[in-house]
Amino acid sequence: MTTNSRNRRTLAVGTLLAATVFTAACGGGSNRPEDTAYVARDVESLYAEARSLLDRGRPRIAASLFDEVERQHPYSPWARRAQLMSAFSYYVAGDYNKTVASAQRFLSIHPGNKDAPYAYYLIGLSYYEQISDVQRDQKITEQALTALREVNRRFPSTQYAADARLKIDLVEDHLAGKEMEIGRYYQRSGKWIAAQIRFQNVLDDYQTTSHVPEALYRLVESSLALGIKPEAVKYAAVLGANYPGTEWYEKAFELIEDHAEGVTAS
Repeated sequence: MTTNSRNRRTLAVGTLLAATVFTAACGGGSNRPEDTAYVARDVESLYAEARSLLDRGRPRIAASLFDEVERQHPYSPWARRAQLMSAFSYYVAGDYNKTVASAQRFLSIHPGNKDAPYAYYLIGLSYYEQISDVQRDQKITEQALTALREVNRRFPSTQYAADARLKIDLVEDHLAGKEMEIGRYYQRSGKWIAAQIRFQNVLDDYQTTSHVPEALYRLVESSLALGIKPEAVKYAAVLGANYPGTEWYEKAFELIEDHAEGVTAS
């Protein structure tokens, strides 16, 4: 696990414990989950055993026991607590699909609960943890962006939204990087219009990301290759106005001097 992943797990642990007050004692019950997983037990000791397992670093088994709390005692207040703790335990175990399923189940049954913000946040984190590099399909990245935006939209003043906003910036930069990677591929293949569309997507959809200066430069390149010199001049002017002194502006300026000097922007 990377340091960033450990930090995110720590944040998830801290925010859950801070946001949700659980009254169960941490003692009681057997330390052998195989003896308790499918045996009818009173709700308090079953819940306490699950918490104990989670605290001792056995989150997957703890999640199963939290699920068992709901199965054996579906109408008790403990069932609601156990649903959210199950989602959290699966997250700690790295089982993100089950995390999402458990959190969504919690929200479907308790949409207005005070812990709903955390359930939405867990869903966003679960997608975020699965983001792959820009060479791969970005469906999960888009799901992460949607889920994190939902946290920010619904609960803008919470600590979850504050963290979600930071992650949204990183996810958008990642998606912009994917657009750039595809656009550069099209350029190398001589597919200038397809490249132009990808670079324009960066300007339209990810205009606060670190990829914008290069996208503008690539649009200068593509416009010149397509013979649309006024457009190339326009993109170079935008680049100079917003990112003067960057390597991308210097390169764009050289291109304009060599291929479109004296042309007026459209």
